[in-house]
Amino acid sequence: MERTRLDTRALPTLPAFMSLLPGGALQAGSVYSVAGSMTLVMGLLAAASADGAWCGVVGVPEFGAEAAARFGIELGRLVLVREPGRSWLSVAAALADALAIVVVRPGDRVGDAEAAKLAARLRQRGAVLISLLPEGAPAWPGSEAALAVTESRWAGIGRGHGYPRERLVTVRSEVRSGRPRVAQLRLPGDYGRDARPAVAVPALRWERVS
Repeated sequence: MERTRLDTRALPTLPAFMSLLPGGALQAGSVYSVAGSMTLVMGLLAAASADGAWCGVVGVPEFGAEAAARFGIELGRLVLVREPGRSWLSVAAALADALAIVVVRPGDRVGDAEAAKLAARLRQRGAVLISLLPEGAPAWPGSEAALAVTESRWAGIGRGHGYPRERLVTVRSEVRSGRPRVAQLRLPGDYGRDARPAVAVPALRWERVS
């Protein structure tokens, strides 16, 4: 997989995320942090992947291919390294040489020196790193933005009947320069008449509602 140079410094990003990200999009050569939400990670990958970008996911064994496909992530351009062990940082750095976006769950704390070295590599290659961290953990050093879901609720269930029809999430973005940003996003559900309400099914469309 040979990288081609990006025509622009901004990667395609779903409109719902534009108000949450500096510059309104994922910027090539930058790092972003996401606190605990696989949904946010898939949403951040969706537009770039659908546009033709190669993406990689390191150290996230529960990253589901079926869910990713429903978000519009192209599985034919997705590289999964589920169990990198203690080599997770080396694996992420190597993938950044070939892929447009790399998602990584850090196996341990990242030092400033390691983060700076990888940041230089990302800028050289024009890649984006998204760090998936536990809720409450410090953001990856030098992150352009750190995103977290602060509130989530489903709509569509009546008194003893019905299925979830849409999910409303409030997302807070701590940006490196500037005030925090908050937006409410609508993630429609995808339940048919025979679907089981206990199973949360990812949907295809994000929409900013406030």
